[in-house]
Amino acid sequence: MLRLMTATALCSALALPALAESHAGGNPMVGGAEMFADRTIVENAVNSADHTTLVAAVKAAGLVETLSSEGPFTVFAPVNAAFDALPAGTVETLLQPENKDQLTRVLTCHVVAAKAMSDAIAGMIADDGGTHPVETVGGCTLQAQMDGDMITLTDERDRSATVTIADVEQSNGVIHVIDTVLLPRGAAPVKEDMPEDAAADVPMVGGAPMFPDRTIVENAVNSEDHTTLVAAVKAAGLVETLSSEGPFTVFAPVNAAFDALPAGTVDTLLQPENKDQLTKVLTAHVVPGRLTAADIIRRERSSSDGFYHMTTASGDALSARVVNGGEVFIYDETGNAWQVTQSDVMQSNGVIHVIDGVLLPR
Repeated sequence: MLRLMTATALCSALALPALAESHAGGNPMVGGAEMFADRTIVENAVNSADHTTLVAAVKAAGLVETLSSEGPFTVFAPVNAAFDALPAGTVETLLQPENKDQLTRVLTCHVVAAKAMSDAIAGMIADDGGTHPVETVGGCTLQAQMDGDMITLTDERDRSATVTIADVEQSNGVIHVIDTVLLPRGAAPVKEDMPEDAAADVPMVGGAPMFPDRTIVENAVNSEDHTTLVAAVKAAGLVETLSSEGPFTVFAPVNAAFDALPAGTVDTLLQPENKDQLTKVLTAHVVPGRLTAADIIRRERSSSDGFYHMTTASGDALSARVVNGGEVFIYDETGNAWQVTQSDVMQSNGVIHVIDGVLLPR
Protein backbone atom coordinates (compact mmCIF):
# COMPACT_ATOMS: atom_id res chain seq x y z
CA MET A 1 0.00 0.00 0.00
CA LEU A 2 1.04 3.58 -0.47
CA ARG A 3 1.60 5.00 2.98
CA LEU A 4 1.16 8.65 3.88
CA MET A 5 3.12 10.90 6.13
CA THR A 6 1.90 13.63 8.43
CA ALA A 7 -1.27 15.61 7.98
CA THR A 8 0.80 18.59 7.05
CA ALA A 9 1.75 16.90 3.86
CA LEU A 10 -1.73 17.50 2.69
CA CYS A 11 -1.20 21.21 2.46
CA SER A 12 1.20 20.76 -0.35
CA ALA A 13 -1.17 18.43 -2.02
CA LEU A 14 -4.11 20.73 -1.94
CA ALA A 15 -2.03 23.64 -3.05
CA LEU A 16 -0.98 21.84 -6.18
CA PRO A 17 -2.08 23.62 -9.36
CA ALA A 18 -4.10 22.09 -12.17
CA LEU A 19 -2.09 21.20 -15.20
CA ALA A 20 -2.39 23.15 -18.45
CA GLU A 21 -0.92 22.40 -21.82
CA SER A 22 2.49 24.04 -21.88
CA HIS A 23 5.59 22.64 -20.24
CA ALA A 24 8.12 23.77 -17.66
CA GLY A 25 10.97 21.35 -17.39
CA GLY A 26 8.76 18.64 -18.86
CA ASN A 27 5.73 19.48 -16.75
CA PRO A 28 2.32 20.42 -18.16
CA MET A 29 0.67 23.75 -17.36
CA VAL A 30 -1.81 23.79 -14.50
CA GLY A 31 -4.40 26.50 -13.99
CA GLY A 32 -2.71 28.67 -16.61
CA ALA A 33 0.64 28.57 -14.83
CA GLU A 34 3.91 26.79 -15.47
CA MET A 35 4.71 24.04 -12.98
CA PHE A 36 8.42 23.99 -12.25
CA ALA A 37 9.90 20.63 -11.28
CA ASP A 38 12.52 22.35 -9.10
CA ARG A 39 9.89 24.09 -6.95
CA THR A 40 7.80 22.69 -4.10
CA ILE A 41 4.16 21.74 -4.20
CA VAL A 42 3.19 24.94 -2.43
CA GLU A 43 5.42 27.17 -4.57
CA ASN A 44 3.76 25.84 -7.71
CA ALA A 45 0.22 25.56 -6.40
CA VAL A 46 -0.10 29.20 -5.42
CA ASN A 47 0.24 30.08 -9.11
CA SER A 48 -2.56 27.85 -10.39
CA ALA A 49 -5.81 29.69 -11.11
CA ASP A 50 -7.60 26.33 -10.82
CA HIS A 51 -6.46 25.70 -7.24
CA THR A 52 -7.15 28.92 -5.36
CA THR A 53 -9.64 27.18 -3.07
CA LEU A 54 -7.21 24.38 -2.30
CA VAL A 55 -4.44 26.85 -1.55
CA ALA A 56 -6.73 28.86 0.75
CA ALA A 57 -7.68 25.64 2.54
CA VAL A 58 -4.05 24.56 2.95
CA LYS A 59 -3.24 27.96 4.47
CA ALA A 60 -6.26 27.84 6.80
CA ALA A 61 -5.28 24.34 7.97
CA GLY A 62 -1.70 25.43 8.68
CA LEU A 63 -0.26 22.91 6.22
CA VAL A 64 1.94 25.22 4.15
CA GLU A 65 5.12 24.38 6.04
CA THR A 66 4.44 20.67 5.84
CA LEU A 67 3.80 20.68 2.10
CA SER A 68 6.87 22.83 1.59
CA SER A 69 9.07 20.32 3.39
CA GLU A 70 11.29 17.69 1.80
CA GLY A 71 8.60 15.03 1.59
CA PRO A 72 8.24 13.38 -0.81
CA PHE A 73 4.47 13.56 -1.16
CA THR A 74 1.88 12.53 -3.69
CA VAL A 75 -0.93 15.07 -3.73
CA PHE A 76 -4.30 14.46 -5.36
CA ALA A 77 -5.27 18.09 -5.96
CA PRO A 78 -8.98 18.94 -6.45
CA VAL A 79 -9.72 21.87 -8.75
CA ASN A 80 -11.87 24.81 -7.67
CA ALA A 81 -14.92 23.32 -9.41
CA ALA A 82 -14.63 20.25 -7.18
CA PHE A 83 -14.98 22.40 -4.07
CA ASP A 84 -17.80 24.38 -5.70
CA ALA A 85 -19.72 21.10 -6.12
CA LEU A 86 -19.92 20.61 -2.35
CA PRO A 87 -23.13 21.79 -0.64
CA ALA A 88 -23.53 25.54 -0.34
CA GLY A 89 -21.62 26.90 2.64
CA THR A 90 -19.46 23.78 3.13
CA VAL A 91 -16.16 25.37 2.12
CA GLU A 92 -16.85 28.56 4.06
CA THR A 93 -17.67 26.51 7.16
CA LEU A 94 -14.54 24.37 6.86
CA LEU A 95 -12.38 27.49 6.56
CA GLN A 96 -13.55 28.80 9.95
CA PRO A 97 -10.83 28.58 12.65
CA GLU A 98 -13.02 26.42 14.88
CA ASN A 99 -13.21 23.78 12.12
CA LYS A 100 -9.46 23.55 11.51
CA ASP A 101 -9.20 19.91 12.63
CA GLN A 102 -11.98 18.80 10.29
CA LEU A 103 -10.47 20.78 7.41
CA THR A 104 -7.05 19.21 8.06
CA ARG A 105 -8.58 15.75 8.02
CA VAL A 106 -10.25 16.37 4.67
CA LEU A 107 -7.09 17.81 3.12
CA THR A 108 -4.72 15.15 4.37
CA CYS A 109 -6.96 12.50 2.86
CA HIS A 110 -5.61 13.80 -0.45
CA VAL A 111 -1.96 13.32 0.47
CA VAL A 112 0.23 10.22 0.40
CA ALA A 113 3.62 10.15 2.12
CA ALA A 114 5.52 8.87 -0.91
CA LYS A 115 6.11 9.89 -4.51
CA ALA A 116 3.92 7.76 -6.77
CA MET A 117 3.89 8.47 -10.49
CA SER A 118 0.88 7.35 -12.51
CA ASP A 119 2.63 4.36 -14.09
CA ALA A 120 3.58 3.08 -10.62
CA ILE A 121 -0.01 3.47 -9.40
CA ALA A 122 -1.32 1.67 -12.48
CA GLY A 123 1.15 -1.14 -11.85
CA MET A 124 -0.01 -1.54 -8.25
CA ILE A 125 -3.62 -1.60 -9.39
CA ALA A 126 -2.81 -4.39 -11.84
CA ASP A 127 -0.80 -6.31 -9.25
CA ASP A 128 -3.73 -6.15 -6.81
CA GLY A 129 -6.26 -7.48 -9.28
CA GLY A 130 -7.87 -4.20 -10.28
CA THR A 131 -8.13 -2.29 -6.99
CA HIS A 132 -5.23 -0.92 -4.94
CA PRO A 133 -5.75 0.54 -1.44
CA VAL A 134 -3.99 3.87 -0.96
CA GLU A 135 -3.35 4.92 2.63
CA THR A 136 -3.30 8.67 3.10
CA VAL A 137 -1.69 10.98 5.64
CA GLY A 138 -5.17 11.73 6.99
CA GLY A 139 -5.73 8.10 7.96
CA CYS A 140 -8.39 7.36 5.38
CA THR A 141 -7.92 4.77 2.65
CA LEU A 142 -8.65 5.45 -1.00
CA GLN A 143 -9.33 2.71 -3.55
CA ALA A 144 -7.40 3.23 -6.79
CA GLN A 145 -8.71 1.65 -9.99
CA MET A 146 -8.36 2.06 -13.74
CA ASP A 147 -11.16 3.36 -15.95
CA GLY A 148 -9.70 2.75 -19.38
CA ASP A 149 -6.45 4.72 -19.33
CA MET A 150 -7.57 6.98 -16.47
CA ILE A 151 -6.86 6.46 -12.78
CA THR A 152 -9.85 6.82 -10.47
CA LEU A 153 -9.91 7.14 -6.69
CA THR A 154 -12.88 6.15 -4.52
CA ASP A 155 -13.08 7.58 -1.01
CA GLU A 156 -14.61 6.11 2.15
CA ARG A 157 -17.97 7.64 1.22
CA ASP A 158 -18.04 5.86 -2.17
CA ARG A 159 -17.38 9.13 -4.01
CA SER A 160 -15.18 8.76 -7.06
CA ALA A 161 -12.59 11.17 -8.47
CA THR A 162 -10.75 10.93 -11.77
CA VAL A 163 -7.14 11.99 -12.27
CA THR A 164 -7.49 14.54 -15.04
CA ILE A 165 -3.83 15.60 -15.15
CA ALA A 166 -1.17 13.21 -13.95
CA ASP A 167 2.53 13.36 -13.11
CA VAL A 168 3.07 17.05 -12.37
CA GLU A 169 6.51 16.66 -10.84
CA GLN A 170 7.61 18.81 -7.90
CA SER A 171 10.88 19.11 -6.04
CA ASN A 172 9.22 17.39 -3.07
CA GLY A 173 6.89 14.96 -4.80
CA VAL A 174 4.24 14.83 -7.48
CA ILE A 175 0.78 16.29 -8.05
CA HIS A 176 -2.11 14.55 -9.76
CA VAL A 177 -5.04 16.89 -10.49
CA ILE A 178 -8.49 15.44 -9.70
CA ASP A 179 -12.06 16.51 -10.39
CA THR A 180 -13.73 15.68 -7.04
CA VAL A 181 -13.03 16.40 -3.38
CA LEU A 182 -12.35 13.16 -1.53
CA LEU A 183 -14.02 12.83 1.86
CA PRO A 184 -13.12 10.68 4.85
CA ARG A 185 -15.73 8.51 6.55
CA GLY A 186 -17.92 10.61 8.84
CA ALA A 187 -17.37 13.85 6.96
CA ALA A 188 -20.27 16.18 6.35
CA PRO A 189 -22.79 14.95 3.76
CA VAL A 190 -22.60 16.06 0.17
CA LYS A 191 -25.41 16.80 -2.24
CA GLU A 192 -25.45 13.49 -4.00
CA ASP A 193 -25.75 11.66 -0.66
CA MET A 194 -29.05 13.31 0.21
CA PRO A 195 -32.40 12.19 -1.15
CA GLU A 196 -34.13 15.07 -2.93
CA ASP A 197 -36.09 17.36 -0.63
CA ALA A 198 -35.21 15.11 2.32
CA ALA A 199 -31.99 16.58 3.69
CA ALA A 200 -33.75 18.10 6.68
CA ASP A 201 -35.25 14.70 7.57
CA VAL A 202 -31.92 12.86 7.78
CA PRO A 203 -30.52 12.87 11.35
CA MET A 204 -26.81 13.27 11.97
CA VAL A 205 -24.89 10.94 14.29
CA GLY A 206 -21.19 11.36 14.92
CA GLY A 207 -20.94 13.98 12.18
CA ALA A 208 -22.47 11.71 9.54
CA PRO A 209 -25.94 11.50 7.98
CA MET A 210 -27.95 8.42 8.91
CA PHE A 211 -29.93 7.35 5.86
CA PRO A 212 -33.16 5.43 6.54
CA ASP A 213 -32.71 3.35 3.39
CA ARG A 214 -29.37 1.96 4.60
CA THR A 215 -28.69 -0.79 7.12
CA ILE A 216 -27.47 -0.41 10.67
CA VAL A 217 -23.94 -1.34 9.63
CA GLU A 218 -23.89 0.86 6.53
CA ASN A 219 -24.77 3.89 8.63
CA ALA A 220 -22.78 3.06 11.77
CA VAL A 221 -19.45 2.85 9.95
CA ASN A 222 -19.72 6.56 9.14
CA SER A 223 -20.27 7.80 12.70
CA GLU A 224 -17.16 9.24 14.30
CA ASP A 225 -18.79 8.64 17.69
CA HIS A 226 -19.08 4.88 17.14
CA THR A 227 -15.70 3.75 15.84
CA THR A 228 -15.14 1.52 18.89
CA LEU A 229 -18.55 -0.08 18.52
CA VAL A 230 -17.97 -0.73 14.82
CA ALA A 231 -14.55 -2.26 15.54
CA ALA A 232 -16.17 -4.51 18.14
CA VAL A 233 -18.95 -5.58 15.78
CA LYS A 234 -16.35 -6.53 13.17
CA ALA A 235 -14.22 -8.40 15.71
CA ALA A 236 -17.26 -10.35 16.90
CA GLY A 237 -18.26 -11.31 13.36
CA LEU A 238 -21.64 -9.59 13.66
CA VAL A 239 -21.49 -7.47 10.50
CA GLU A 240 -23.51 -9.93 8.42
CA THR A 241 -26.13 -10.34 11.16
CA LEU A 242 -26.65 -6.61 11.63
CA SER A 243 -26.76 -6.15 7.85
CA SER A 244 -29.55 -8.70 7.50
CA GLU A 245 -33.25 -7.96 7.21
CA GLY A 246 -33.93 -7.89 10.96
CA PRO A 247 -35.53 -5.76 12.15
CA PHE A 248 -33.37 -4.90 15.16
CA THR A 249 -33.40 -2.26 17.86
CA VAL A 250 -29.81 -1.34 18.70
CA PHE A 251 -28.77 0.64 21.77
CA ALA A 252 -25.48 2.05 20.48
CA PRO A 253 -22.85 3.20 23.02
CA VAL A 254 -20.63 6.09 21.96
CA ASN A 255 -16.84 5.88 22.05
CA ALA A 256 -16.73 7.71 25.39
CA ALA A 257 -18.86 4.95 26.91
CA PHE A 258 -16.26 2.34 26.01
CA ASP A 259 -13.48 4.67 27.21
CA ALA A 260 -15.19 4.79 30.61
CA LEU A 261 -14.79 1.04 31.13
CA PRO A 262 -11.84 -0.12 33.28
CA ALA A 263 -8.47 0.28 31.58
CA GLY A 264 -7.73 -2.58 29.20
CA THR A 265 -11.30 -3.88 29.03
CA VAL A 266 -11.90 -3.03 25.39
CA ASP A 267 -8.47 -4.24 24.27
CA THR A 268 -9.07 -7.54 26.08
CA LEU A 269 -12.52 -8.04 24.58
CA LEU A 270 -11.18 -7.44 21.09
CA GLN A 271 -8.72 -10.33 21.37
CA PRO A 272 -9.72 -13.32 19.19
CA GLU A 273 -9.79 -15.66 22.18
CA ASN A 274 -12.47 -13.50 23.80
CA LYS A 275 -14.80 -13.41 20.79
CA ASP A 276 -17.63 -15.26 22.60
CA GLN A 277 -17.56 -12.84 25.52
CA LEU A 278 -17.46 -9.85 23.17
CA THR A 279 -20.41 -11.24 21.22
CA LYS A 280 -22.43 -11.63 24.41
CA VAL A 281 -21.75 -8.03 25.43
CA LEU A 282 -22.65 -6.65 22.00
CA THR A 283 -25.80 -8.71 21.53
CA ALA A 284 -26.91 -7.51 24.97
CA HIS A 285 -27.44 -4.17 23.18
CA VAL A 286 -29.69 -5.65 20.48
CA VAL A 287 -33.41 -6.31 20.84
CA PRO A 288 -35.27 -8.17 18.06
CA GLY A 289 -37.92 -5.97 16.46
CA ARG A 290 -38.17 -2.25 15.78
CA LEU A 291 -38.87 -0.29 18.97
CA THR A 292 -39.18 3.48 18.67
CA ALA A 293 -38.85 5.78 21.67
CA ALA A 294 -42.63 6.23 21.58
CA ASP A 295 -43.09 2.44 21.77
CA ILE A 296 -40.78 2.21 24.76
CA ILE A 297 -42.42 5.11 26.58
CA ARG A 298 -45.93 3.79 25.95
CA ARG A 299 -45.09 0.31 27.19
CA GLU A 300 -43.25 1.62 30.24
CA ARG A 301 -46.24 3.74 31.21
CA SER A 302 -48.64 0.82 30.88
CA SER A 303 -46.44 -1.55 32.93
CA SER A 304 -47.26 -2.58 36.47
CA ASP A 305 -43.80 -1.92 37.92
CA GLY A 306 -42.82 1.28 36.12
CA PHE A 307 -40.37 -0.45 33.75
CA TYR A 308 -40.58 -1.82 30.24
CA HIS A 309 -38.72 -5.14 30.18
CA MET A 310 -36.97 -6.38 27.04
CA THR A 311 -35.13 -9.58 26.14
CA THR A 312 -32.01 -9.04 24.06
CA ALA A 313 -30.53 -11.16 21.29
CA SER A 314 -28.05 -12.51 23.87
CA GLY A 315 -30.90 -13.72 26.07
CA ASP A 316 -30.13 -11.11 28.71
CA ALA A 317 -32.64 -8.63 30.08
CA LEU A 318 -32.84 -4.86 29.68
CA SER A 319 -35.34 -2.57 31.36
CA ALA A 320 -36.40 0.89 30.25
CA ARG A 321 -37.61 3.64 32.54
CA VAL A 322 -38.90 7.09 31.62
CA VAL A 323 -38.13 10.08 33.84
CA ASN A 324 -38.71 13.82 33.70
CA GLY A 325 -41.59 13.41 31.30
CA GLY A 326 -39.69 11.78 28.47
CA GLU A 327 -36.03 11.00 29.18
CA VAL A 328 -35.41 7.29 28.57
CA PHE A 329 -32.89 5.32 30.62
CA ILE A 330 -31.89 1.73 29.87
CA TYR A 331 -30.95 -0.55 32.79
CA ASP A 332 -28.74 -3.61 32.33
CA GLU A 333 -28.60 -6.74 34.48
CA THR A 334 -25.88 -5.28 36.69
CA GLY A 335 -28.12 -2.36 37.68
CA ASN A 336 -26.34 0.30 35.60
CA ALA A 337 -28.60 2.83 33.90
CA TRP A 338 -27.63 4.72 30.76
CA GLN A 339 -29.52 7.49 29.03
CA VAL A 340 -30.77 7.45 25.47
CA THR A 341 -29.12 10.62 24.18
CA GLN A 342 -30.43 10.36 20.62
CA SER A 343 -33.46 8.29 19.74
CA ASP A 344 -35.23 7.00 16.66
CA VAL A 345 -32.36 6.93 14.17
CA MET A 346 -34.30 4.89 11.65
CA GLN A 347 -32.55 2.25 9.52
CA SER A 348 -33.72 0.02 6.69
CA ASN A 349 -33.44 -2.96 9.04
CA GLY A 350 -34.41 -1.42 12.35
CA VAL A 351 -33.66 1.54 14.57
CA ILE A 352 -30.69 2.87 16.54
CA HIS A 353 -30.90 4.63 19.89
CA VAL A 354 -27.60 6.24 20.92
CA ILE A 355 -26.72 5.71 24.61
CA ASP A 356 -24.03 7.10 26.90
CA GLY A 357 -22.90 3.86 28.55
CA VAL A 358 -22.07 0.24 27.79
CA LEU A 359 -24.76 -2.25 28.84
CA LEU A 360 -23.28 -5.29 30.60
CA PRO A 361 -24.83 -8.72 30.97
CA ARG A 362 -24.64 -10.40 34.35
